[in-house]
Amino acid sequence: MRHGEVHNPDGVLYGRRDGYHLSELGREMADRVAEHLAGRDVTHVVSSPLERAQETAAPVAKAHGLDVATDERLIEAANVFEGKTFGVGDGALRRPENWRHLTNPFRPSWGEPYIEQVVRMMGALDAARDAARGHEAVCVSHQLPIWIVRSFAERRRLWHDPRRRQCTLASLTSFTYQGDRIVSVGYSEPALDLVPPHLRAGARPARSKGASKAFGA
Repeated sequence: MRHGEVHNPDGVLYGRRDGYHLSELGREMADRVAEHLAGRDVTHVVSSPLERAQETAAPVAKAHGLDVATDERLIEAANVFEGKTFGVGDGALRRPENWRHLTNPFRPSWGEPYIEQVVRMMGALDAARDAARGHEAVCVSHQLPIWIVRSFAERRRLWHDPRRRQCTLASLTSFTYQGDRIVSVGYSEPALDLVPPHLRAGARPARSKGASKAFGA
């Protein structure tokens, strides 16, 4: 699960910084997903250590009488622009001091390598699978790591256009296991009606793939 909307009136790229909490709308999103999952066989809830993820996980855990576990591997991706405003149309790409960080979109050069995100996120998923073996686990993380591990599982390239990520606020990206093997990936948006239109998934969403296509089964 991706966390809900964050209170961030200054539009800062908050990344891994402390002190960024859910907005009132974000809390409503978290409650909506908790209601959506109330009838599921959830026996383990685990979250990134960041406040916005912990606060998103809390209603889900409460609905199932569970505590929220923490896994550092679910944390947001590291980014050199953390703490700054950096967005389309703000002139950041014209600033010479930023150019050295924008040389390699395939790694990427401005932050944590994609393959490192895959390794830690797969480790977190496997740990959650083991903790809820035979049942369901909910992991609360952040848009980029979720999208990267999904892309890896579906055998897509890791570098991508950020505008095309299918990972809306409070969305669910679901990994189904048979034994220790992922056999399918799904996606749903239980709180979509609460998400402001400009924050929804890109105009050309990625397709969920079944086991036979994505995993050679």
